[in-house]
Amino acid sequence: MTDLRRDLGRYRLEALIGEGRLVRVTRHVLVDRDRQLDLWTRAAAALLVAGRGALLNNYTAAALLGCEAADRGQVHVMVNYHRRLSRMRGVVVHNGSFDEREVVELSGLRVLALESTMAELLCRAPRRDAIACLDQAIALTPLDLRNEFCDEVRHRIVRRPDPRGCRRSQVLLDLATGLAESPAESWLLLALFDAGFPVPAQQVPVLDLSGRERYRLDFAWDEPRIAIEYDGHAAHADRVARDLARDEDLRRRGWTVIHANADDIRDPSRLHAAVWNAFWRRRFFAA
Repeated sequence: MTDLRRDLGRYRLEALIGEGRLVRVTRHVLVDRDRQLDLWTRAAAALLVAGRGALLNNYTAAALLGCEAADRGQVHVMVNYHRRLSRMRGVVVHNGSFDEREVVELSGLRVLALESTMAELLCRAPRRDAIACLDQAIALTPLDLRNEFCDEVRHRIVRRPDPRGCRRSQVLLDLATGLAESPAESWLLLALFDAGFPVPAQQVPVLDLSGRERYRLDFAWDEPRIAIEYDGHAAHADRVARDLARDEDLRRRGWTVIHANADDIRDPSRLHAAVWNAFWRRRFFAA
């Protein structure tokens, strides 16, 4: 508020507060009412309250670094162990230690670097959130640097002083590819893995006799020619007839196509049964 008083003047500042155009986050931090739901605004306010040396981490860092799958509700901020903050509405405070070399600056905000943020989420966040964010983080990385990025994430996991979640993080890191086209596809891959299926390939091209790509399958096991297509509402609601023709053509080419939707994300039992049945019909597993 001191900066605003200096820039606007005392009377203008009091007028804006009185008109309700500026609202208080704390006694000394104000935000523009029209921007108080904006993540960047809320993150900047949280850092002002947290004070010098604090940084944004966890879901907030992931979201600001480009991971759309990251939860944008509460703002996550990290401060050193000796710093204690009063509870703030909409802000989660983490006490921890970090290396300044792991901090990047985005539009003037201190943010935990992407590799360290992914290591944190893989160890501590719900598994579905973690793999969806990791898939998006890998997709944001240039293709020739993706292996290096994953190695850096793995290195930061090993270096974490808190060993909790280390084992499960390695599984998620090996599973994510950056090929998922939505968080739902990341969740679907995790559900297939948890059910004990071989890990399918993703975004698999189906070629015609001339070698041109005819279709691209969301998930596929090439040898038994079993595919899973995720039907997101926006992507498929207006193309039912085209999808049916596509499925029929794939069947003529020897593929078994299984469709999954949001209901199968919530309860994958139907999908699991359909996939096991398809494997059994292709004589790959006993009933």
